[in-house]
Amino acid sequence: MPAHHHDNSDLTKNQALVYDTLNAADGPLSAYTILDQLREAGFRAPLQVYRALERLQALGLVHRLESLNAFVACSHPSCEEDGTVAFAICETCGRVFEFTDAELKSRLGAWAKTTGFRPQKTTIEMRGICAECKAA
Repeated sequence: MPAHHHDNSDLTKNQALVYDTLNAADGPLSAYTILDQLREAGFRAPLQVYRALERLQALGLVHRLESLNAFVACSHPSCEEDGTVAFAICETCGRVFEFTDAELKSRLGAWAKTTGFRPQKTTIEMRGICAECKAA
């Protein structure tokens, strides 16, 4: 995944290590996979990873994929301003594509307005097969 647009200069050592691990990954990683990859860097307990992930999520640098119970580095330049983020997850290769869609956001907003629902955050996960895997 590409380097992110956010300023990550204020991260602690652990946060930077977790972020760099996710940013270098080819797909989503569970907290325990991150822990395993960072043991040589001094990580010993899952709590170290979870604390770093919590802060990285609050900063908008990392997203949690609920359906996979895994994390990915954010790759969309304005997802936190947009408020609606979507992911297409390839079930063959495991790659995750992050995107936003103005029409989708508008339709969800209209539904929320007519029902009186006040969304705090909207995350959509779509699973299937990416074009590269489909072509193979």
